[in-house]
Amino acid sequence: MTQAPTPTADTVRRLVRSLLGAAAESDVRPAASGAAPASWWVGTRHVLRLAPDREAALRQRRELRLRELVRAHVPVTVPTSVAHGEWAPGLTYTLDAKVAGGSGEDHDVSALGEADLAALLTGLREVPVRQAETLGVPRAAPRPLEALRQSAERAGRHLAEADEFDPARPERLTGAAAAQLGVQPGAAPVLVHHGLTGEHLVVAVDGRVRGVLGWGDAVLGDPAEDIAALALCVGSPAAVRAATLAGYGARPCLRGLWLARCDALVHLADALAGRPSAPAGAPLSALRTRLRRAWEPILLERVTELRGDDPDEGPPPPAP
Repeated sequence: MTQAPTPTADTVRRLVRSLLGAAAESDVRPAASGAAPASWWVGTRHVLRLAPDREAALRQRRELRLRELVRAHVPVTVPTSVAHGEWAPGLTYTLDAKVAGGSGEDHDVSALGEADLAALLTGLREVPVRQAETLGVPRAAPRPLEALRQSAERAGRHLAEADEFDPARPERLTGAAAAQLGVQPGAAPVLVHHGLTGEHLVVAVDGRVRGVLGWGDAVLGDPAEDIAALALCVGSPAAVRAATLAGYGARPCLRGLWLARCDALVHLADALAGRPSAPAGAPLSALRTRLRRAWEPILLERVTELRGDDPDEGPPPPAP
């Protein structure tokens, strides 16, 4: 197997000049740390993303097509590719226009920003599933909540021993609740961004959500995964309010809440024990913040009594 070349600043400059001409900005710098960064800032107006291997190249080709499909359904900015092609044999690139705004990790989302998130979740549900499948977007089965619950209980005990978590909190995911919160039979999958983290949310100084980046891991599956990601990013109350505004019922909202809580416990416990865990490379301070956000109490879990006929995934999506 041929070793992929290592991108350097000179590699990026030559590629950018071939795309934008001799007057192209020569100020290039890695957008993330690492020995072989895959994302580069190009001046103040562009970002260049290089696929490091053939699997990433396949995802990038799919992402470019998916962004065009999604753009017609979501109200926030989706990145636009100024140019795309191959930077090495079989390895793709996309030069994207930078989306104006700051990182969701640096700016809080306002009440109007929650409405933006609600509109985003609504738009994702409206993307025709058949069209997304035609583009190669894979299906992902809902995660079994009982198995995750058991892992989270073990993680919670370890965190309690390390004085990182209070196991006597009134909120507790029981086996019966895990069974109730499962995806209902026949529930239709929707397009799931599967990466609504702070680094992928572009937030203005006024707290409005202006854009969403990072569409390469999108799947067709459980919308509670996006609700969970938002709970870790903006807090459980804001995430549930946004999902409720988007028309989701109590079951997917609470399932998303508990996916977030279980993930937060497992990730922090793994990080403290030195075990690899997603999100890879996140500092302990960020994992502690995500744990705090996920375990913020919400009124919905205290007043909801689920029944077998409760609506699960919200209003049905339009016919493809």
